[in-house]
Amino acid sequence: MNRVRSPPCLLRRRIYDGRVPLTGDYEPSSRKWVRDQVERYEATDGREANTLAGTSRPIVIFTTRGRKSGRIRKFALMRVEHDGKYAMVGSVGGAPKHPEWYLNLKADPDALMVQDAADRFDATARELQGDERAIWWQRAVEAYPTYANYQEKTSRQIPVLLAERR
Repeated sequence: MNRVRSPPCLLRRRIYDGRVPLTGDYEPSSRKWVRDQVERYEATDGREANTLAGTSRPIVIFTTRGRKSGRIRKFALMRVEHDGKYAMVGSVGGAPKHPEWYLNLKADPDALMVQDAADRFDATARELQGDERAIWWQRAVEAYPTYANYQEKTSRQIPVLLAERR
């Protein structure tokens, strides 16, 4: 029996195999800088457009599905990774309302894909509470100290979700 072998380059790193649970039309962000960053990051497997504009702080691309429209949405968040898990901090710069992606993931926590450089994978999101949230919040503030300022600007508790590989 003949077996198909994976090329050596596929064995060295995880390659996204296309099994995303997300279906629907992709609707790029209405913000040009977000659209441009996502497009460049994806096209280069994160070799370019991989930091928050004007900083050296790394980002990760997240893909979700709109809870109302069913359309695919992509956005960058600060890279807060530990043991292969990723924090998603819903700061919106300290705005009074939660980000749309947060509401989308609360409605469908399995409608999530993460891209960290060339590594793309399906994930499940869950909101963190208590001590676990405190640990991940500290990691987030270490990765991006401005999060602490954002929390001071708003009366809502900034949500922290954890994206875990499926």
